[in-house]
Amino acid sequence: MYDVKSMNQRIRDATVRARFSAILLGVFAAIALVLASVGMYGVMSYVVTQRTREIGIRIALGASSADVLKLVVRRGAALTLAGIVIGVTGALAATRVLSTMLYEVKPGDPQTYAAIVIVLATVALLASYIPARRATWVDPSQALRTD
Repeated sequence: MYDVKSMNQRIRDATVRARFSAILLGVFAAIALVLASVGMYGVMSYVVTQRTREIGIRIALGASSADVLKLVVRRGAALTLAGIVIGVTGALAATRVLSTMLYEVKPGDPQTYAAIVIVLATVALLASYIPARRATWVDPSQALRTD
């Protein structure tokens, strides 16, 4: 007798490549989520900075903090919706490549797509809420001063 191993060791050896691929894909997905949230925060922060004068004028004319918050978050929601539509379309196109790595999951599994959309939408809206909150603190007199 040679190469004596338990059944658990044989199963582990047979699935090592699939497990490595799944772990690697999970790590890349987590990195992508962090980069997407940082990118969305950066874009929304830049938009708020560029629109400081406009926001200052709106506040000076009587816009409430809630109005300013809605204005900025609505812009973030529009960008988020566009990104989700493009992303889901690309993901559905890429499922043929990934179908060999899936185990007991259909490539077009609606629950998986729904979960991903919910997570990404939540992260993106939170990333746009933070600059929107900062925009509500704009002092109109400071915003209207010329540089």
